[in-house]
Amino acid sequence: MRTRPLGRTGFELPLVGQGTWNLELADRRGALAALRAGLDQGMSHIDTAEMYGGGMAEELVGEALAARRGEAFIASKVLPSNASFEGTLSACERSLRRLRTDRLDLYLLHWRGPHPLEETFAAFEKLLQQGKVRSWGVSNFDVADLEEALKSAGEGKLACNQVLYHLKERAIEERLVPFCERHRITVVAYSPFGSGDFPLARGAGGSVLAEVAAANRATPRQVALAFLLRLKGVVAIPKHSTVPHAVENAGAAQLELSERDIARLDQAFPMRSRKGLPVV
Repeated sequence: MRTRPLGRTGFELPLVGQGTWNLELADRRGALAALRAGLDQGMSHIDTAEMYGGGMAEELVGEALAARRGEAFIASKVLPSNASFEGTLSACERSLRRLRTDRLDLYLLHWRGPHPLEETFAAFEKLLQQGKVRSWGVSNFDVADLEEALKSAGEGKLACNQVLYHLKERAIEERLVPFCERHRITVVAYSPFGSGDFPLARGAGGSVLAEVAAANRATPRQVALAFLLRLKGVVAIPKHSTVPHAVENAGAAQLELSERDIARLDQAFPMRSRKGLPVV
């Protein structure tokens, strides 16, 4: 699978990874098989968080990768309420136990909370020195948050910013994506299918999406992912809980849309400005 650089870390991420939000609600056997199938397809970036299912998603990932840890790039997140200096260190240890591993490849602050960024980032740096974390970043940060984070951490430390991004929610393209490109901060798109709000084929935008998919011998979901991935600093982490969906998602990494396809989708799903970022 094609890859893109993770910030300035020297690591590469596959264009399409695997999200695990609410994965614990799916059939357990199917979810485990889907994660392993995703790994088979080259989706080595697996994203989870201590918040997801109260740790159950991390446990699922740990079970799925028990014999294949070396093939995976595991990311997890610390809750803002736990993100003091000592709290971050403790939260990381708990995540490591649930994931059955001795290190996280990427560790993120899930969103801004009550603790100063300096404390959280200092803990991330200590974990980095200890070898328990290989890179770190943030999630759900807007431009103002990122500016503050860069003042605290300095250039080159933040590997990525994980944010909501899908066809119906393109506001990050206005300021956030250009900011991240300038500072070489990778944008990781979560909920790239809209969390239950995927365009219906009978709708105006959905019909265009279906037409573009048919013309490319692809599925609408593959086209939706490929549209997000047209931006050079973006990777995506869709969730899949079945093997067929894992294979379908992986196929999006091979799809390159034409300028005409992109223009049609851009018109069908126009970007709208908004304030703030929702949190998942």
